[in-house]
Amino acid sequence: MSRIRRSVKAVAAVTLAVALAAGCSSGAGGPATATGTQDSVDAALKAGGTITYWSWTPSAKDQVAAFEKEFPNVKVNYVNAGTNKEQYTKLQNAIKAGTGGPDVAQIEYYALPQFALTDSLVNLDQYGFGSFEKDYAPSTWSSVRVNNGLYGLPQDSGPMALFYNKEVFDKHGIAVPKTWQEYVAAAEKLHAADPGKYITSDTGDPGFATSMIWQAGGKPFTADGRNVKINLADAGTKKWTATWNRLVEGKLLAPIKEWSDDWFRALGDGTIATLVTGAWMPGNFKSSVPGGAGKWAVAPMPTYDGQPVTAENGGSTQSVLKQSGNPALAAAFVRWLNHGNGVKPFIASGGFPATTADLNSPAFLDAADPYFGGQKINQVLNDASKSVAKGWTYLPYQTYANSVFSDTVGKAYLNGTSLDAGLNAWQQALVDYGNQQGFTVSAG
Repeated sequence: MSRIRRSVKAVAAVTLAVALAAGCSSGAGGPATATGTQDSVDAALKAGGTITYWSWTPSAKDQVAAFEKEFPNVKVNYVNAGTNKEQYTKLQNAIKAGTGGPDVAQIEYYALPQFALTDSLVNLDQYGFGSFEKDYAPSTWSSVRVNNGLYGLPQDSGPMALFYNKEVFDKHGIAVPKTWQEYVAAAEKLHAADPGKYITSDTGDPGFATSMIWQAGGKPFTADGRNVKINLADAGTKKWTATWNRLVEGKLLAPIKEWSDDWFRALGDGTIATLVTGAWMPGNFKSSVPGGAGKWAVAPMPTYDGQPVTAENGGSTQSVLKQSGNPALAAAFVRWLNHGNGVKPFIASGGFPATTADLNSPAFLDAADPYFGGQKINQVLNDASKSVAKGWTYLPYQTYANSVFSDTVGKAYLNGTSLDAGLNAWQQALVDYGNQQGFTVSAG
């Protein structure tokens, strides 16, 4: 399971400072795609050795144990380096020092470009891993490719869907919305019937906002090496804000901070009636919202015209650091984690896989989930993975961008005003920062 959390400004600043100090130049086209084979990886696995793995995910410990059982000649030193932002800070410190980092590190998709920019990660194309492309959902495969290099194998994916409280909907005679227009109408109907209930909560989450822009067809960020363009007023972004402004300005969003204790309680008692989020969310419901058992269900994400289209929200990979003393063995571990038997304990822990074979397996699709009233939710979530809008890219300094979202767009949520002005302020902050960091950034 993975979800996007805010990362501190210092992480992004250190990341780009390291990139510039290293003289990293990501010119047009990026690194040439290597065409190696898996022979050296197989040989390293046979020879054995010791590697270190940093991860915060709940499945990591069980995966390491399963790997060592299958390959007893390999020792994996697993380190839980803290939350994602804590691990990223430690990782950047190790990169800056040139020593002390792990062989393999967990990195979220949105943060991967920044680490790839430092030339600190191994391009896995040199081991022939590019041949695995057909085995993954297209959206996740594109997330691990940066400037023609392959810097991980997808572990999980977060195609978005609508999680809704069926009990609340039934009580108030609300039909499951198929379009965003119907969703806004449902928000108005619910809050009018019971002012203590809200269609959802959103106090200003950058990961959610960018995913919603993605689904609406927006492409606000483009990058060609160090040439970056930002347009947070493109047609897709405007399409999203035209809908979401009605909720923000209409005071129809619960003023409850996401991932707080109050938020989990509100999901359990019906105060918050829906979540539009990634396919990894069921595990969080089961572990943190026991009062919602049997009440919640899953449906396709609403769209603007009723035709299926969604976006990714969350997800991560594992990358091999260049400072690894045994990169081939580290690559073998990554291959096992996300293209081998390591997928099994990941799914068992509640993870939503990126491998198409697992996504389409009868055992996965036909599993009736007791928490969701026996619904076969993976069928809905798997369908979502097949309709992710194409062409999305993150900024090469997305962790910094996320860290200043609350300073700009966040004010609109707080004041109940239009998001458009906040997005314009966010854009200006990102243009200024990028230019200060050595990128050539233009707006519009």
